[in-house]
Amino acid sequence: MTAEAFLKLVSGRQGHFQLESGHHGELWLDLDALFAEPRRVGPLVAQLSGALRAHAVEGVCGPLIGGAFLAQAIAAALDVEFAFTERVMPAVSNRLYPVAYRLPPAFAPRVRGLRIAIVDDVMSAGSAARGTYAELQAHGARPAVVGALLVLGSTGEDFFARQGVAVEAVARRPYRLWPPGECPLCHSGVPLEAVSVSRSTTAAG
Repeated sequence: MTAEAFLKLVSGRQGHFQLESGHHGELWLDLDALFAEPRRVGPLVAQLSGALRAHAVEGVCGPLIGGAFLAQAIAAALDVEFAFTERVMPAVSNRLYPVAYRLPPAFAPRVRGLRIAIVDDVMSAGSAARGTYAELQAHGARPAVVGALLVLGSTGEDFFARQGVAVEAVARRPYRLWPPGECPLCHSGVPLEAVSVSRSTTAAG
């Protein structure tokens, strides 16, 4: 599976977007319908499941919404525990990575001590995966690998490399994103659209 083939499964457009991480980027993906037809996404789930199997994980956790759908499918394929995290938005923030992700109370004790794979549908800056990583660690889980159907750019992957956590992906694609103060689109006066309000309709910034 190539990145171009994956992008044919979702709607996307070019522009100037503020992502969940606070970064600015040029590409916006509508991921709402990605899991609407399980047969269509099934081969991608199988490919990522195979890559994650080698890491001997005991559970799979994904952020709502798309990451949780993916995590449940992969957990079933690997016959391991499933968990998900929910996004908690700050009231006001002007920093990068302001969003937190929380495990529901029923899942927190179940992940303790487990070797966990964190998965998301798409990862760019990695806001959702980073938030899930921090939450799992806070509850005594052992995040061992991150998986995504598509990794955009290297920002998210570089963070996990610094933590010693491997990243598996079905496809990868170059992707440019910038902190707000360094964004050339801002400097050029291109109007900014904030798409981070709805995580389910953006690339995982």
